[in-house]
Amino acid sequence: MFAILSAGIAPTLALMAFFYLKDRFAEPLPLIIKMFIYGGLLVFPIMFIQYAFNAEEIAQNNFIQSFFLIALIEEFFKWFIFIYVIYHHTEFDAHYDGIIYAVAISLGFATVENILYLITNGIEYAFTRALFPVSSHAIFGVIMGYYFGKAKMNQTNKNRNIFLAFCIPFLLHGTYNYILKTVTSDWLFLLIPFMIILWIYGLRKVKLANQPKAKVALHSEKQRA
Repeated sequence: MFAILSAGIAPTLALMAFFYLKDRFAEPLPLIIKMFIYGGLLVFPIMFIQYAFNAEEIAQNNFIQSFFLIALIEEFFKWFIFIYVIYHHTEFDAHYDGIIYAVAISLGFATVENILYLITNGIEYAFTRALFPVSSHAIFGVIMGYYFGKAKMNQTNKNRNIFLAFCIPFLLHGTYNYILKTVTSDWLFLLIPFMIILWIYGLRKVKLANQPKAKVALHSEKQRA
């Protein structure tokens, strides 16, 4: 059991440390831990909802399962917790803060989900779980937090950015799951390029969010031009 717990927790802590250390103005650890715990607790109501749908044999289609039963429910709950708990918090006062707190929620979720998966299926899946599901949850959190940060720091297009904070992670998460459900052989040849693109996209958002405010604003103006 200790080996499973270690294998389940280690990749999420490593990823959390990676994004935390990129913050130019460190956020309070108790608040980050709180968001991590909230993310972990989300696993249980989500599992119940998904179990109920599967037990009633609703949403058996791969597309519906991937995008709605999994991606929509998981990303919506994370998005909702962010708005309800942290969006209006006084500590959320910089663009990159959104990434830190959203990644904490996502990795909290990924940690509990990963441990439960390894308990059920065996520790031999620890490496592939760390490489794909856990790291993908981290990048979904980066993207969600980037747009929440953008909404918080700039009231222009606030509602649009709050919507994008849900919509883009949802679509990427759904695509990830759809690849796993529909590609039965040689799935690595499709999933690895997807993950590389996902990480490049996520790390670019990290870089933009970490720029001084003036540069971020300037970049936004260039994009609109």
